[in-house]
Amino acid sequence: MQEIEGGVTAPLGFKANGVIANIKGHNTTKKDLAAIVSQVPCTCAATYTQNKVKGAPLTVTKKHLKNGQAQAIICNSGNANTCNANGIEIAEGACDLLAKELHMDPSDVVVASTGVIGQPMTLDPFEKHIHELVSGLKEDGSDDAANAIMTTDTHKKEYAVAFKIGDTTCHIGAIAKGSGMIHPNMATMLAFVTSDVDISREMLEMMVHDVVNDTFNMVSVDGDTSTNDMLVVMCNGLADNKKIVIKDKHYQIMKEALYYICESLSKGIAKDGEGATKLLTCNTHNARTLHDAKTVAKSVITSSLFKAAMFGKDANWGRILCAIGYAPADIDITKVEVSLSSAQGSIIVCKNGAGVPFSEGKALDILSEDEIVIDIDLHDGDYMATAWGCDLTYDYVKINGDYRT
Repeated sequence: MQEIEGGVTAPLGFKANGVIANIKGHNTTKKDLAAIVSQVPCTCAATYTQNKVKGAPLTVTKKHLKNGQAQAIICNSGNANTCNANGIEIAEGACDLLAKELHMDPSDVVVASTGVIGQPMTLDPFEKHIHELVSGLKEDGSDDAANAIMTTDTHKKEYAVAFKIGDTTCHIGAIAKGSGMIHPNMATMLAFVTSDVDISREMLEMMVHDVVNDTFNMVSVDGDTSTNDMLVVMCNGLADNKKIVIKDKHYQIMKEALYYICESLSKGIAKDGEGATKLLTCNTHNARTLHDAKTVAKSVITSSLFKAAMFGKDANWGRILCAIGYAPADIDITKVEVSLSSAQGSIIVCKNGAGVPFSEGKALDILSEDEIVIDIDLHDGDYMATAWGCDLTYDYVKINGDYRT
């Protein structure tokens, strides 16, 4: 497997674009309308938010993907199209407009939105800019699309890899947005993944479910589960590999590539959390069950007190133990060992559920880095898990204090 350039247009047969459509209703210099289009229809799988309040685009996309097929994606930023009386009408209208320009059936279009909830929305920006969006589709358009789906993100999330299935070179590319309103078990923020691999719907759906559970669902920025989260994976088969129809070695090769892409996106989203200055990676080792390993890792990464301590470069290991203690997992706290590490080295701060002497100076050096690793050894089994998060800063409150206005 090799990292390559190109994002969602790295796989064969995909084009993308992003334009300024003034979705918010006032002039801006930021791109806010994106499209990703395949040359041919794709096998498609998706996951969605678990919030009971769901954006209208999710309802429309679920309906369109009942047959497991799609050929294009349209996504806007700046308005979530959620809790709007005309939300379904807007989402379906966006699909209709793109489908008409591309001469395809509207049911083959996936629609997504991100931004402020409950704000009035019309089709006018889509109607005015749809021709510009489609006429500008290009094989190196992933960058434009990645920038168009961003809201409070400070940088784009865009990755691609090449890998071999047998003698055939295949590709997976992706873009994502996500910075705030991100919490485990919500699905994925917004992530669009493309591939030229030929794979059956059943195998793709199984693969996406497994990978999402170990990547996107292990990310937390602020504990809020968004209303519009969606992951869409489109595979057009143009690599012309032997079609993947069973869980064989070729399935595992593609799964490893998809996992790499989704893990990279997950870490990128966590590191770019609103106001964040640090990426926090929490590894749980030697848990009794996989459930326990995941639950403990997520509990620590979502603790506001611990996140604040990391912002303050304070090796307050008691907050880690506290978060482990209230996690709904079967653990023996008297066996727990905790260490903190970064590019500056590593220190053990807790053994057998109790503090141990350590250098506060060395701890400060370790926690002054922008990527911190928390290793938790439960000494009670063979399972491990990883969760990703970020520190909690003053800027998070500033960003969200006036997000709407």
